[in-house]
Amino acid sequence: MHLLFLTDNFPPEVNAPASRTFEHCREWVREGAQVTVITCAPNFPKGAVFDGYRNWPWQSETVDGIRVIRVWSYITANEGFVKRILDYLSFMVTATIAALFVRRVDVVIGTSPQFFTACAAYATGLLKRRPWVFELRDLWPESIKAVGAMKESAAIRLLERLELFLYRKADLIVAVTHAFKDALTRRGIDSSKIEVVTNGVDLANFHPMLKDATLVRDLGLEGCFVAGYIGTHGMAHGLETLLEAAAALQRRPDAQDVRLIFLGHGAEKAALVAQSARLGLANVRFIDSVPKSEVVRYWSLLDVSIIHLRKTDLFDSVIPSKLFECMGMAIPVLHGVPGESAEIVRREGVGEVFESSNAIQLEEALVRLRTDPERMARYRANGPAAGRKYNRTDLARRMLDILRKLQVR
Repeated sequence: MHLLFLTDNFPPEVNAPASRTFEHCREWVREGAQVTVITCAPNFPKGAVFDGYRNWPWQSETVDGIRVIRVWSYITANEGFVKRILDYLSFMVTATIAALFVRRVDVVIGTSPQFFTACAAYATGLLKRRPWVFELRDLWPESIKAVGAMKESAAIRLLERLELFLYRKADLIVAVTHAFKDALTRRGIDSSKIEVVTNGVDLANFHPMLKDATLVRDLGLEGCFVAGYIGTHGMAHGLETLLEAAAALQRRPDAQDVRLIFLGHGAEKAALVAQSARLGLANVRFIDSVPKSEVVRYWSLLDVSIIHLRKTDLFDSVIPSKLFECMGMAIPVLHGVPGESAEIVRREGVGEVFESSNAIQLEEALVRLRTDPERMARYRANGPAAGRKYNRTDLARRMLDILRKLQVR
């Protein structure tokens, strides 16, 4: 079985779409499938091509048995709506062209968040007369409106019509949450062609470990209770709430050893750094993005991981992938995302939930965990057991079984 996977994010990029795609494709190869990935030169999130790569019409390499074809695209930083649309559109065109030169394909897969990659998968499936799969990671363009990047307009309505067209034309939709499936069903999409394969964790890489002593020393974290956010610093994440909590903590005598670290990059990072400086936050440290192989060292620093999205109804349907990585590493979470993901936190007993965009609740939760070692120990103990329920290897095999059924229809 030959699977052709179209994605505009792939390692060495370290965001959630890149990790999910790579880890799934790697397992599919181990299970005997032939896998070709078409992607672009790695550049997320800064919009700068990684060392060792070029933004070239065609580059080919093999990564863990996966054939990876990289094509040219218009590259820009993860900021500015118009430029990002040009980025997405350019990849849609060049990926479709490149796909025509990949022979003997059985199934075509296109992954979101944005759905122009799914457009390329649809066109490829049509031209090759093969079934195509829409892997749904985000309800785009609804998420654009949710973060205020665009207002209701003719352009948004056009994108929404295109979105529904793709859902209807897909031979199969693989959603990452049950809430996404429910949302599509309410919009008239046949539920029988929607499968749910949640995000998960690569337990070979994300497992309990001691704090990295070198990083603790280099970052001046000796004797500190460390809370942190690791991931994209974007409009959707509402990280100003974390800075407001840090300001309140700095004024509390019982929280003088609490430190917040922010690892990553994104459209809002410069504004967040500036806000931290205005507030005079001595208990906050910003760290630039690091290679994928180094990320777990920084995860190991955390006593508590903060997961947060801006307060909006749309994000009730989202399950941030970092939740599962925290489980695997036995890191308790403070979870500022309502809905399906909050229910997982409560059910599995891996942390506590606070209201999105509520800095006071976050401050109180941090102090509560800082002063209750028994509660912390309970959350840590529950993490790995919960993580095994979301083992990426098992999830990848389940998705492969679904794709194989599609092949024989």
